Amino acid sequence: MSGEVQAGAALSGLAESEQQEARRPVRRPRGRRIGLGDWLLPAYTIIAFVFLLIPIAYTFVFSFNDSIKSNISWRGFTLDKWLNVCRVEGGAVCEAFGNSVVIGVTATVIATALGTMIAIALVRYRFRARSAISLLLFLPMATPEVVLGAGLAAQFLAVGVPKDMTTIILAHTMFCISFVVVTVKARVASLDPALEEAGRDLYASPAQVFRRITFPLLTPGILAAALLSFALSFDDFIIMNFNSGSTSTFPKYVYISASRGIPAEANVIASAVFLLALVLVIGAQVSRAARAKRLAKLG
Repeated sequence: MSGEVQAGAALSGLAESEQQEARRPVRRPRGRRIGLGDWLLPAYTIIAFVFLLIPIAYTFVFSFNDSIKSNISWRGFTLDKWLNVCRVEGGAVCEAFGNSVVIGVTATVIATALGTMIAIALVRYRFRARSAISLLLFLPMATPEVVLGAGLAAQFLAVGVPKDMTTIILAHTMFCISFVVVTVKARVASLDPALEEAGRDLYASPAQVFRRITFPLLTPGILAAALLSFALSFDDFIIMNFNSGSTSTFPKYVYISASRGIPAEANVIASAVFLLALVLVIGAQVSRAARAKRLAKLG
């Protein structure tokens, strides 16, 4: 009997609690209020993108301008500038662009080779003045370009070296080495030394270990450093202007032509370079996503 009484009391208590829950008013969830931070960051992002893209859009649109001498006002749409880009001023814009490409590629190859070796030495080896060398490599990155360009120009003048394309390549190589070292150094520091030790345990020579293990693992960092080096060299004006002499490059040509309106042909080359860079970036991202998807399926 006592068990039945306890069970009845429990059931009655449960019934009372259910009735109390039923009598409680139902609270409806309030709508989330939109705060200042919810729209401030998107608005700032949109304004920043518009501010950055306006000059690019202007350059692209005015590459189709039917201009004659100046390219300041819109005169009409034409494809003639794209089809005959090297026609203006006897092909001066194409010559300047070619010089910039040659300088950029040469400085990139030299700076990437030297910077990669320096980065490996700084990470993997211990030697005297290692910390001092690491500090000195950051100085070109921290030094204003006007000071760096003027100092190099004074040195070339003191030695008696004529200013031409060679002096530009030397200046750009010295300037880009620091960026290559910093980029590749981060990649070297992230490598697992056990992989190289495994290669040596399998009786591979140091050259084989570097060629088959170290270099393939460093390739993404080296390519990133090379692209950064080429972009810095191709885009540089200040250091180049101090050490170019009579050599014309694309930034120098644009600067000289800006007083009377940059020719539409220069806008064509600038737009083509931008589109090429955009295609490379999109292609790299698509390839990376496809590789990640493929690895996910294998996993």
